[in-house]
Amino acid sequence: MSTTMSISENDWSLHRKGPKDQARHQEKVREAIKGQLGEIISNESIITSDGTKIVKVPVRSLEEYSFRYDPFKKGGVGQGSGDSKPGDVIGQVPQQQPGRGRTAGDQPGIDYYETEFSIDELAEMIFADLGLPNLKQKGQQEVVSERLRFDDVRPVGILPNLDKKRSILQAMKRQAMTRGTSMHDPGSAGVLPVPGPAVRQLHRPGSDEPGSAGILPVPEILDEDEEHLEHPSALHIKKDDLRYRTWNVTHELQHNAVVIAMRDVSGSMGEFEKYITRAFYFWMVRFLRTKYSSVQIAFITHHTEAKEVDEQTFFSLGESGGTRVSSAYKLCLDIIDHRYPADRWNIYPFHFSDGDNWGDDDNAICVKLVKQLLQRCNLFGYGEIKEEAYSRWASSSLMSAFADIISPEFVAITIKSKEDVYPALRKFFAKPAVPA
Repeated sequence: MSTTMSISENDWSLHRKGPKDQARHQEKVREAIKGQLGEIISNESIITSDGTKIVKVPVRSLEEYSFRYDPFKKGGVGQGSGDSKPGDVIGQVPQQQPGRGRTAGDQPGIDYYETEFSIDELAEMIFADLGLPNLKQKGQQEVVSERLRFDDVRPVGILPNLDKKRSILQAMKRQAMTRGTSMHDPGSAGVLPVPGPAVRQLHRPGSDEPGSAGILPVPEILDEDEEHLEHPSALHIKKDDLRYRTWNVTHELQHNAVVIAMRDVSGSMGEFEKYITRAFYFWMVRFLRTKYSSVQIAFITHHTEAKEVDEQTFFSLGESGGTRVSSAYKLCLDIIDHRYPADRWNIYPFHFSDGDNWGDDDNAICVKLVKQLLQRCNLFGYGEIKEEAYSRWASSSLMSAFADIISPEFVAITIKSKEDVYPALRKFFAKPAVPA
């Protein structure tokens, strides 16, 4: 005789404790990682990797709650006087600072362990709340982005995608129709009253352990002459009743968008400036290709002359020569006018430099060109790199000239340390606030 399935209610809270603790632990780890993102994403080994590197991040150890003997030996068994209220402080653990300094100490330290993350997992956390700002409906790319959405239910599928609720409802409908009773009537013979809102487990009668032989991996079909032998109030689930969640591929047209990355490669760009520029553009390119599959990126390098280069040259080109920033802005305007008309494209130019430009005349030209760019662009971002040791000095001549530009589409920032790369990403690619 074929085996039937029935519905039962059991308390699985103890069995779920392990997965719950594991999920809580993973959430704590992710919170610790998010608190260190500024330091992590500026790690040189990540910037120079091929994108497949495993990142090791030190995380403070987490202790599970447990009963233990009083380490301070104060006596007593923990009883109170009876007049305490919620929120009262009943005791404090003496503060113990971890040993630091150049000499030996007698205080215990804090235990840390290294957790491993792939760059893809790290990127997911970094890009979670980033997006192209002021994105408008300008044209649509012929290339579409494909996304998988679990928005369909079918009678065939794989067991991990079994929709238990829909399967049970389908079985109730079938039995109600077969026996001529209403599935909404709890007293009818075709319906099994199910107590409580708790999650139920499909299993063989007599099974009360998850993972035991009582769990049915694949239910068997009941023959018509077998079904009437069962108790009339039991709910029988046949293979035809099973419903599985499945996915559909959705195609979404993406609005035209181009990002123009400009990099100062003049001789005044030292090792620190060069590193910050590469670090920012490394994460910017990865962000754009992760969240916007059809976005186009143009790369420009400049000293006294500007030229458009490929991605590999953009990141590897050395520094030499003088500085004439206006050459980069002129080339940027030329690329926009010839290849990316403003009425059809969302345009985002970004420029990183140390701010040392040749003469006030060129600074005035730069201001004029930036104002022309702002008429065509959704946002213009300028990042000036000033190492922290020199940040107390006055702003560069170029940054001072940009003070005359008053526009919400013009965003200028100063980066003083490696940890400022992440805040710069968040400022340039902040998602617009959703109105309440």
